Amino acid sequence: MNKPTDNPADPFKKALANATKVMADDSELTVSYSVDPSGISGDAMRLPQVSRRMSREEVLLARGTADALALRHKFHDAGTHARYAPPGDMARDLYEAMETARCEAVGARDMPGTATNIDAKIAQDANRLGFERITSTADAPLPAAAGYLIRHLATGRDMPAGAQNVMNLWRGFIEEQAGGTLSALQDTLADQTAFAKFARRIIEDLGYGDQLGDDPDSMDDDQQDEAEESGEEQEEPDSTGQDDSQETEAEADPERSQDEQQDAAQAQVSMEDMADEEMQDETELPEGEAPLEPPAPAPISDADPHYTVYNTAFDEEIRAEDLADPVELERLRAYLDQQLEPLKGAVSRLANKLQRRLQAQQSRSWEFDREEGILDAGRLARVVANPTTPLSFKVEKDTEFRDTMVTLLLDNSGSMRGRPISIAAICADVLARTLERCSVKVEILGFTTRAWKGGQSREKWLAEGRPQLPGRLNDLRHIVYKSADAPMRRTRDNLGLMMKEGLLKENIDGEALEWAHRRMIQRKEARKILMVISDGAPVDDSTLSVNPANYLEKHLRDVIAMVERRKQVELLAIGIGHDVTRYYQRAVTITDADQLAGALTEQLAALFDSDPRARARVMGIRRAG
Repeated sequence: MNKPTDNPADPFKKALANATKVMADDSELTVSYSVDPSGISGDAMRLPQVSRRMSREEVLLARGTADALALRHKFHDAGTHARYAPPGDMARDLYEAMETARCEAVGARDMPGTATNIDAKIAQDANRLGFERITSTADAPLPAAAGYLIRHLATGRDMPAGAQNVMNLWRGFIEEQAGGTLSALQDTLADQTAFAKFARRIIEDLGYGDQLGDDPDSMDDDQQDEAEESGEEQEEPDSTGQDDSQETEAEADPERSQDEQQDAAQAQVSMEDMADEEMQDETELPEGEAPLEPPAPAPISDADPHYTVYNTAFDEEIRAEDLADPVELERLRAYLDQQLEPLKGAVSRLANKLQRRLQAQQSRSWEFDREEGILDAGRLARVVANPTTPLSFKVEKDTEFRDTMVTLLLDNSGSMRGRPISIAAICADVLARTLERCSVKVEILGFTTRAWKGGQSREKWLAEGRPQLPGRLNDLRHIVYKSADAPMRRTRDNLGLMMKEGLLKENIDGEALEWAHRRMIQRKEARKILMVISDGAPVDDSTLSVNPANYLEKHLRDVIAMVERRKQVELLAIGIGHDVTRYYQRAVTITDADQLAGALTEQLAALFDSDPRARARVMGIRRAG
């Protein structure tokens, strides 16, 4: 058999696209494969990219996403949906989740086999979001749980493990509050209008009736038309509400398999044949794949593809020396030095402790057959036989540090103004000088925003009619105080910038942490340590006023989870006056700069110990002093 000369994934993509059109009952539907988040907008559908290797996970995710989007396209009417959609954030999330569940449950009656595909997609999404590890309702999203429960009750099918866990955490509460309403579920599934009214009753039962707005059935015809038109405009640009809600809760109980759909589309592609061809050609094919279309821009966040930013054009990454002239930096540094005066002795003590911790992580090596040193146990027999035999000793080699780099990421938010920012600057100064003594590369970064309560991004949003859920709505300012390769003596004045009036504004921790992480993984050092110095949760009034209340906090947790999962960088934290252990597993809290010279010296050194038992033994409690 001749080996294929084209991309081995192309026949699968073509078959899946044809089957999806059949399932969606829309021959004009355009199906593409993209690295962008999956979704559907009008007659265009985006599915996850499938590489040449066609791993099992890729195939199942593509099929599950295609089934979910096709069912929504077929059974969902945007006008009806918009008419009954509530204006409140939580109410709307619940409404979207339940509508997605309805579409997939209705599709399950006609196409039972799609259930397996969607199960696989839900399982991957739940695993990515860490749903299996959630133990309390405080961390479990209620809309996701509501969507899962609707699917479960409508289809009788068990959810994948992570989704099941989130559903069970909220199930008692939902059934207690809305048990009577839920009994009408089966009677409303086939009728979107009836189900929309049913969903609004559920939302009211759960305590979010104040977010429902006016009753659509009591509006006059003109008001209804206006509401439907505005709702359609909101859905059209990114009807990925479909995919976005499904990302955290997707699943349906379909029953006709995607294979049956491929047959209906006359797609004569055998997965076994393709697997054989792939194995035959595996040695000649490159790992990656050139997409069929030019790759779209990468998502804003690697940790959460659904995290959005309204506009990035006004964001700024800038060097500290560009934010103040040299004379001002020198003056601000002199002010910082006054506060450092009592801590002169802390640098040497901390350096010695950190040096021992770092050295303990290095491999020991010996030189053998020496005339003096430590007696080599392996030569004892020779020594006994002939005590005058030379070269029976060994000497430990001077150990060079394994290449190490540390990034200090400092919260430059308004809540740090005054004593906290001084402590943060002192921590950065002491740690940077200490680590340089240990031959460790150090980078110092800071993060804030360019304006209070939204800058040019918010003005643009207002001018464009205040679109719903715009994502991050402020202009970032990421500051480089010291690059990794720059010596501390040349950049020491830059730390004084933190004392500058008007610098400290809002803090968007998740994007800053991801920025620092991206900078680090581009470095060649073998060991990388990222230390965050912050006073608590991310806050940006402009963003939080038009997005879910946990929008920034969720993204921060997602980024932390990504960093810890990839294990390319070790993540540590110092909390200034606030306990940050609810976000970071390895953290200490300090309230006064004087602690650097006492208990904190021991605790900071312990942070670099890779043995958790050793860390616990040294640190004792999480709060210093």
